[in-house]
Amino acid sequence: MIGVTGTDGKTTTCHLIYEMLKAAGKKVALVSTVAAYIGDEQIDTGFHVTTPDAKFLQLLIKRIVETGMEYLVLEVTSHGLDQHRVLGCNFMVGVVTNITHEHLDYHGSFAKYKATKMKLLRMAKHPIFRYAKTRIKVTNPALAGEYNKYNIGAAIAVAKIFNLQFSIIKKTIDNFAGVPGRMEEIKLGQPFRAIVDFAHTPNALEQVLKTLSAQRSAHKKLILAFGCAGLRDHTKRPMMGKIARKLADVVIVTAEDPRTEKLDDIYRQITAVGGEVFRVDDRQLAINKAVSLAKPGDIVVVTGKGHEKSMCFGTTEYPWSDREAVIKAIGKYAN
Repeated sequence: MIGVTGTDGKTTTCHLIYEMLKAAGKKVALVSTVAAYIGDEQIDTGFHVTTPDAKFLQLLIKRIVETGMEYLVLEVTSHGLDQHRVLGCNFMVGVVTNITHEHLDYHGSFAKYKATKMKLLRMAKHPIFRYAKTRIKVTNPALAGEYNKYNIGAAIAVAKIFNLQFSIIKKTIDNFAGVPGRMEEIKLGQPFRAIVDFAHTPNALEQVLKTLSAQRSAHKKLILAFGCAGLRDHTKRPMMGKIARKLADVVIVTAEDPRTEKLDDIYRQITAVGGEVFRVDDRQLAINKAVSLAKPGDIVVVTGKGHEKSMCFGTTEYPWSDREAVIKAIGKYAN
């Protein structure tokens, strides 16, 4: 078993490791935030779930073994580690991608959050925490950005443990199709770029905006639509608001799984640092506004939901897709 944890980059790193092992002819399965992959089968692991609960996970691992798989790449969260969801898992390799501000509502302090993440290293025969970003020239747009050089570096560190050939590593990087909802570009012939990304932490939002800002042409705008989840770490909200105002030209704040929390409170905390932003509570209308403001050469990015297929209002999950919402908005305003 190969376990990967960290604040950001877990999913992409997991998928890179999975693809490298597959390319090397290994019988490998993957359980990530997006889904579980066993051979040609894709299994939904539940709403807003990365590491399934122990009962579901152990049954899933049993099934993976019974299908003849010899390797499992497992994305591991701090909640999963703290709640013993991976108890009994024998990790040959444990990877920590990075540790930045997140989930302090649950852990109480950054020190406790970090200590929880580091548990994975103590559980692994080969712990990987310090690794270099890749020196390989990355031309694949699905792996754009400085942060992805570190994700690739982590995947390569794992590949070396299993003695994978450099040619396989390089081919995987070049051909990597990306991960749903991770810098996923929507191309429908519109004269501007439209991106959907899962960034929902201060660090992730900053990295995405810096990457896109560096890619835009002079005098073109970066238009951001985002929000912060309800009943989750409220201390990151003003941090994300500040990052948004600093790096995006137009900021639209909208709903993102508010759950039972008032949107007024979430909005007030996001905008506590000041600066001009638009507030559009309905997420579809917020995305519509972002697209309607876009001129040729601009970049529209919608962050926070990524691959997720539902949004929670109150205690009810409603069907939702940022990707489909962007497609709908482009169809209405860009043609």
